[in-house]
Amino acid sequence: MSAAPSDSAGYYRRMQAAVEELLILKGIVTPAEVQRQVDAMDARSYKRGAQMVARAWCDPAYKARMLAGGSAAAEELGLEVGPLRLIVVENTARVHNVIVCTLCSCYPRMLLGIPPEWYKSRAYRSRVVRAPRAVLAEFGTVLPDDVELRVHDSTADMRYMVLPLRPRGTDGWDEARLAALVTRDSLIGVARLPDQG
Repeated sequence: MSAAPSDSAGYYRRMQAAVEELLILKGIVTPAEVQRQVDAMDARSYKRGAQMVARAWCDPAYKARMLAGGSAAAEELGLEVGPLRLIVVENTARVHNVIVCTLCSCYPRMLLGIPPEWYKSRAYRSRVVRAPRAVLAEFGTVLPDDVELRVHDSTADMRYMVLPLRPRGTDGWDEARLAALVTRDSLIGVARLPDQG
């Protein structure tokens, strides 16, 4: 699924530039501090979420803690999530989860990096709640009829991340090798991970 950038994107970019300029002129921040924050945000990627998934696949006690409280589980690994509440939902052979933010584009950026353009698009945000199987099929994810599909709507205070089903054929793999299998789209729920054996 692809979508053109929002018509209002230019407005928000101009507003961001104006606020940034005002903060610098008032001496609240320096250009170097702004650049450091931009660089830090750009450096974040879905590999942080993949690290959590790999640990959960290898450590049942960690998995239980992660499903009980995603924010605390992230912090256990030294991954900052900020003030938001992270909820991790588990895919199984019988249940598949997908994430959306219907109001805007709330997304666990601290763990997954910058959201893809399609995630922010009006088409994805409106259609995935009405016709989730059709939307997933557009991503190449066709679920059997007997698999329950759950759609989770993020908010300003709460973000979701999917714990993908561990691929078959990965018994005995270490965390680094397992983390390399995890994709951004599997952490959002629009993709499943292929079996390895």
